[in-house]
Amino acid sequence: MSEQKRKGIYLLPNLLTTAGLFSGFFAVVSSMNGRFEAAAVAIFVAMIFDGLDGRVARMTNTQSDFGAEYDSMADMVSFGMAPALVAYNWGLTEFGKIGWLAAFVYVAGAALRLARFNTQVGIADKRFFQGLASPAAAAVVAGLVWVGVEYDVNGADYGLVVAAVTGLAGLLMVSNFKYNSFKEVNWHGKVPFVGLLIVLLIFVIVATEPALVLFIVFALYALAGPVNTFRTVDKVTLNDVVGDHEEDADFSEDAQNDLDENKAKGDSDK
Repeated sequence: MSEQKRKGIYLLPNLLTTAGLFSGFFAVVSSMNGRFEAAAVAIFVAMIFDGLDGRVARMTNTQSDFGAEYDSMADMVSFGMAPALVAYNWGLTEFGKIGWLAAFVYVAGAALRLARFNTQVGIADKRFFQGLASPAAAAVVAGLVWVGVEYDVNGADYGLVVAAVTGLAGLLMVSNFKYNSFKEVNWHGKVPFVGLLIVLLIFVIVATEPALVLFIVFALYALAGPVNTFRTVDKVTLNDVVGDHEEDADFSEDAQNDLDENKAKGDSDK
């Protein structure tokens, strides 16, 4: 008689996902109470937990379909709803339809971005993201709010800027612009001693003006996608900006080549 398989979920990675979900929910509640700095910081904290849960799951061999789905749902709250509502409560409430439409464009962009990412797992080129990743888009919006609070800026006075940044971040998420995923970086390799000094210098700079530095970094990253695309494509078409990604040869051919190489390597090891 076969032993019945034990049912349940893995605690550690899902606990980290729950912490990220809580951070996103906390950001929404804080913005409703006018605590916009705490709300923006909470979104960045959610990014840290989002980066940890998947890595912990892989390190401890506790990946599961439940964990993947739960992580996607949590991302929708932390990087979809939370940034949009924080931006809306800070600088878009007095702009009527323009304000909530800009926030909705962001939410819709995040939902579509996550749905597209989930359907391309295993077939997309891991070196690049298709469209701006939702945590990076959330960092741009939350960073703008954080900088505004840090420098005593009234969000309502710059509502058009807030609406433009929020809506543009949502559109970049559903674009076909290529963004480096940095997944090809070898984090286990050795680096020169000066590399450690550079890392320490980066920490010092971020600690000096965290709001401004983080906003500039993620804003430049958001702009890097369109710049790289227009720089590498001889003739930019609508498909290079939006449209069906399956027709994009740059992604599909590279991904297929990687799959073929991995399969050949696996066959040779047998």
